[in-house]
Amino acid sequence: MPAALKFQPTKSAPPRKRWTRSGYEALTSPTLSEQSLELVEGDLISKTGKKRPHVIGMSLMLKWLVQTFTFPFVNSEAPIDVALQDNPSTEPEPDLIVLNRDQAEFLHSNPEPENLHLVIEVADTTLAFDLSTKARLYARAGIIEYWVLDLHGRRIVVHRDPRNGRYSSVAAYQEKESVSPLAAPGAELRVRSVLPPISVV
Repeated sequence: MPAALKFQPTKSAPPRKRWTRSGYEALTSPTLSEQSLELVEGDLISKTGKKRPHVIGMSLMLKWLVQTFTFPFVNSEAPIDVALQDNPSTEPEPDLIVLNRDQAEFLHSNPEPENLHLVIEVADTTLAFDLSTKARLYARAGIIEYWVLDLHGRRIVVHRDPRNGRYSSVAAYQEKESVSPLAAPGAELRVRSVLPPISVV
């Protein structure tokens, strides 16, 4: 007869390898080099296996950004620097960024927070992560504007006015609404125009 359990196991996680930029860059495994990974707060996050809604949403948003800001100022999935205290263990690769200088000026270094007009993440399965961990990371860096294209919620969550490691202004624009980036106040983006058809999501 099994004995009754008289205590509850303590909640503990198995040991984890906390990566740094230098450690990640030193990896030589062919298997790892073939994967799409980003370093966030010491963890290697897989960016592979994107579903069709993510691909479509990102493509539509990229098209609008290039039309608005022109090609030399828009990057997709490019590494950026963040706050000085976060840089040693973090090198995020946002889905899309808008630079305030021509991308040709960043041949040997990452764009820094002051070089960024806008950072965008496209959220399919990563919404909670993008609205919490990524938002705090970008706010600590002082990135002036951060958008999350929420595919399932069919909205864009706009973060602005970073203060003390948080965005003090967070607003959700629904699919029938329009939003303009701070860097291009005369350019209106209809949220619906960058969302995949409902049958795809």
